[in-house]
Amino acid sequence: MNVQELKHPGLKQWVEEAVALMSPDSVEVCDGSKAEYDRMIQITIDAGLATPLNPEKLPGSVLFRSDPSDVARVENRTYIASKNQEDAGPTNNWIDPAELKKTMTELYHGSMKGRTMYVIPFSMGPVGSEIAKIGVQITDSPYVVANMHIMTRVGTKVLEVLGTQGAYVPCFHSVGKPLGPGEKDNGTWPCAPLDKKYISHFPETREIWSYGSGYGGNALLGKKCLALRIATVLARDEGWLAEHMLILKITNPEGVVKYITGAFPSACGKTNLAMLIPTVPGWKVETVGDDIAWMKFGKDGRLYAINPEAGFFGVAPGTNNESNRNAMESCKKNSIFTNCGLTEDGDVWWELIGHGAPGKEIVDWKGNKRPAPKTDKSPKGEEIAHPNARFTAPAKQCPCIAKEWEDPAGVPISAFLFGGRRPKTIPLVNQAKSWIHGVFMGSIVGSEVTAAVISDQVGQVRRDPFAMLPFCGYHMGDYFKHWITLGQSHDESKLPKIFFVNWFRKNDEGGFIWPGYGENSRVLAWIFERCSGKGKAVETPIGFLPTLDAIAPPQGVSEAAMQEILNVDIPGWKAELADVRQNHYPKFGDKLPKELYVELNAIEKQLNA
Repeated sequence: MNVQELKHPGLKQWVEEAVALMSPDSVEVCDGSKAEYDRMIQITIDAGLATPLNPEKLPGSVLFRSDPSDVARVENRTYIASKNQEDAGPTNNWIDPAELKKTMTELYHGSMKGRTMYVIPFSMGPVGSEIAKIGVQITDSPYVVANMHIMTRVGTKVLEVLGTQGAYVPCFHSVGKPLGPGEKDNGTWPCAPLDKKYISHFPETREIWSYGSGYGGNALLGKKCLALRIATVLARDEGWLAEHMLILKITNPEGVVKYITGAFPSACGKTNLAMLIPTVPGWKVETVGDDIAWMKFGKDGRLYAINPEAGFFGVAPGTNNESNRNAMESCKKNSIFTNCGLTEDGDVWWELIGHGAPGKEIVDWKGNKRPAPKTDKSPKGEEIAHPNARFTAPAKQCPCIAKEWEDPAGVPISAFLFGGRRPKTIPLVNQAKSWIHGVFMGSIVGSEVTAAVISDQVGQVRRDPFAMLPFCGYHMGDYFKHWITLGQSHDESKLPKIFFVNWFRKNDEGGFIWPGYGENSRVLAWIFERCSGKGKAVETPIGFLPTLDAIAPPQGVSEAAMQEILNVDIPGWKAELADVRQNHYPKFGDKLPKELYVELNAIEKQLNA
């Protein structure tokens, strides 16, 4: 389809203005077909940007290597450009929208010379769902087109739903590397220098402008940009929730089904939990989504969730058959790998994949030949795969994908889980006493900073409320208030119950007390029972905790160990709440809802009783 065939006058005009600004050599409107996807991949192979992988090992799959300056989300170049700085809040980078648009318009001027402009109509969520939203992304990157094909629903069917007057989120994207006459990329990943990269959000006008990066969430604008930063603003204004949450389906031995969402900061095993293989006989876990949940209230007063994405954009290092067999199976074909190692036999390899690399040599993520490692570990700073190397895989290939994962009505949610990586204080699981107590728990989520984050704070607790710190498109105090308001304006008995989990408690020797992975199904079973009005529990100042006999311990976990991870550490909790009062809550100023201070005071009083 060409631009003249677009039936939406506003969309047609927007594209024509972008063409005039960015000066591409040609323009294509994406139809979402397999032939189009295959052509995008072939374009990148011919340009020397993609390496076809061994068709016997990974059929239909390719490997990309990005520029070393373009390997992850660049939070310090990500902006929320609201008219008033206060509306962006203390957790976001703010620039005046008029000033930012002026700067970026100058960068976009002629930015697509020598390239094709692709117009990608995409749906976040099943096409036509009342919970779904439509975006249109303009890009000059065939890598982005191919990834968007996997991660969203792309093409003509989206334009049909959009019609002539439908609402859409306009998304500008350019890698920021125009080509002169006869110039080619010649196998070099195109992007702009770091100080010219901008990932910008305009919440009032529902626009996304990205420039200079071709990687991940900086360039696949349906992912964090639309699905969270813009969607949180839409959700606030329209009365729903856009959250950084997995969605899983649990079936008990009697065949009863419940759906649970969970919000966890990075490096806390979110994708592993979404695709968990239970160790408890008779229980079944299936995946609806591994990263983002959009939830709206149904006519029955319950919250219904969709996964707005159509694929997985998973971190490869650390993924193996033990930690996440279902993820490994999901990316066995028709997948895009970025910044992984390449073995002599045309396979991908990464740290903690579970085995050494075959042969004598391996090509690392920078394109250098290295001796093939005989184990799956590498010294820090000498990794074969970049620590943020990724696989993009269609969700429909996941062996444990739930049959309801594309239900346009969504699935009814029974529980929210919040969690972090905490070696002390936070118990294995506790349940909020009320909705407001649960919002309080979500607002104080913290996780131990690990070596995966470049920081001098390793070992300290980094607060990441609702696991939304980099993703909330407005003031986080107002975000907390939105959660509170939703609870107050709906029947609490129909709202999801709220739980806090922590798989990462350590003993005095520094070892993990709880084995995690599939054994987490024991905790999920207790949560399932609590949502059914069962499950043994005791009330404590921090919520309901399982009784010692409520969760059968895994092999090797003693009764004393269970006692340790299911008790209330009163000195630890006093210190925790003091930190919240002194260092965390003051950041939000007078926008922090008073209800949260009331909850904080009440828990402190009970701990001191």
